[in-house]
Amino acid sequence: MGGAEAWNLDMSRHARERIPPADYLGSSYYEIWLKGLQRLMVERGLVTSEEIATGRSMGKSVPLPRKPTAEAVPGILANGAPSERQPAAPPLFKIGDPVRAKVMNPAGHTRLPRYVRGRAGRIERVFAAHVFPDRNAHGLGEDPQWLYSVAFEATEIWGPQARPGDEVLADLWETYLERA
Repeated sequence: MGGAEAWNLDMSRHARERIPPADYLGSSYYEIWLKGLQRLMVERGLVTSEEIATGRSMGKSVPLPRKPTAEAVPGILANGAPSERQPAAPPLFKIGDPVRAKVMNPAGHTRLPRYVRGRAGRIERVFAAHVFPDRNAHGLGEDPQWLYSVAFEATEIWGPQARPGDEVLADLWETYLERA
């Protein structure tokens, strides 16, 4: 349905993340995807929960924002959905800069792993500006932000039991980071 522009990649990921934990853990990979798709279809008004339960259409169909033809599908799949965007400003950080992942607990979707929050690292790579999924997942716009690969010492993340010299790399959006 992303090809029909009924929702975006981040909304799809967020729908799967909102499956109750016991249901999520008790589901196969494909069941998780199906449950996420069903949630999105209900939330977008494309079907009702009753229609999903019965497997039967019970109302009028809802027009989609875009109706790709069969001929267009291979091109849509080949192009994917690039997330690189024009930045509003230059990057705040450069390779080698010491940074700290912010301690934050946003309501809703986030791509900031809990295990790096509050941890110090360094910028390993500066990517381009990309769609910020935390906002895009909620339909609040793309809000392009710089994306960085941040290297954390394994001992910084996992403690003294981690092997010294090992690193954990995490790709993090600029809004997640502060100078260390």
